[in-house]
Amino acid sequence: MRDTLIDTLEPLGIALGAALVALLLVQTVHVMLLRAGRRSALLTELANRAHRPTQWVVVLSAVYFTIRDTADEADWRHTFLHVEQLIIIGAVAWLVAALLVVAEDAALARFRTDVPDNRQARRVHTQVVMIRRVTVATVAVLAAGVMLMTFPQARILGTSVIASAGFVGIIAGLAAQSLLRNLFAGLQLAFSDAVRLGDVVIVEEEWGRIQEITLSYVVVHVWDDRRLILPTSYFTEKPFQNWTRNEAALLGDVMLDVDWWLPVPEAREELRRALESTDLWDGRVSVLQVVEATGNAMRLRALVSATDAPKLWDLRCFIREHMVTWLRDAHPSSLPRTRAEVTSAMPLHATLTGQTHTADSDARVFSHSVDGRARAEAFTGGERSTEGRSPTTPLPQPEWTQR
Repeated sequence: MRDTLIDTLEPLGIALGAALVALLLVQTVHVMLLRAGRRSALLTELANRAHRPTQWVVVLSAVYFTIRDTADEADWRHTFLHVEQLIIIGAVAWLVAALLVVAEDAALARFRTDVPDNRQARRVHTQVVMIRRVTVATVAVLAAGVMLMTFPQARILGTSVIASAGFVGIIAGLAAQSLLRNLFAGLQLAFSDAVRLGDVVIVEEEWGRIQEITLSYVVVHVWDDRRLILPTSYFTEKPFQNWTRNEAALLGDVMLDVDWWLPVPEAREELRRALESTDLWDGRVSVLQVVEATGNAMRLRALVSATDAPKLWDLRCFIREHMVTWLRDAHPSSLPRTRAEVTSAMPLHATLTGQTHTADSDARVFSHSVDGRARAEAFTGGERSTEGRSPTTPLPQPEWTQR
């Protein structure tokens, strides 16, 4: 009994001492990296992200090799080492993922997105984020597979699965069709440059900015702080508007209906003065045109430009308000109006000549005029004589009128 207790405690004590030495070694390296990181942001990032997983890997490895070499006759040795293997595999996967994230962050640090012309930077950020998600998922799947292979039963099961891989692959493909479609759509979005993080888009009649792109969905930050969640396959299967595809600068229009009396050249000069008085305008486009002149008003279109979509929206509202105020104060007679012409019910020439017509005279074809009576005679039969008939004698009516 005493020998058994000694055989158990002695390896555990040695393993504990090895773990403490390994932990001290890792902490020393961590402090050295932090000091060196004062001059290098990469070393600081590496020290912060890789510190915890490195502690787990080094300490667990020291305990594993100590127990394997010192506890040869212990009954719990095999089970303990197997559990240690599983934990070490998970810790190594954690460390690999952390190192990949550090490398990706170092690549992202070279491309700033807080500058005016950041299209290339946003493209790189989108691709790196997608690569990060794929690599982390791949590391996790590989780690799970390695853990399963440590079980003898799993190896036997793996042989059976490989034998029926064709059938299982078909079933899995059908079951995961939607998932795989979104997965490949996400990769396509990242590397086709169709949409990037920070792009301004119009989707589902909503105006917003691409906030997040994952392997399965895309988050659109709508202008009123709502979030529109769409599957990644949406952007490969349906049309959408990308306002920042090539550059962020945009054109916008302001429509105004005014009266025909407005002097358009003065309106153009006022538009230019309004644009020069605000920092929302980027100085590229200032155009005022009459795009329609029908009915009671002219339609003016003011075309303006801004560096991005938010500034363009505010600029359009500013120009609309400014031009309306200018029209009201400087040219009130040019505001939209409705015209109506009031005339007499009787035509002027009839009043002057004394000719009048009744409603009935313009509503009959065969009477009340010389031509009308002639048409009536033609329909009653041209062979009938009208000689000896006084002008006041009524014409004989046709048979169809007497019925």
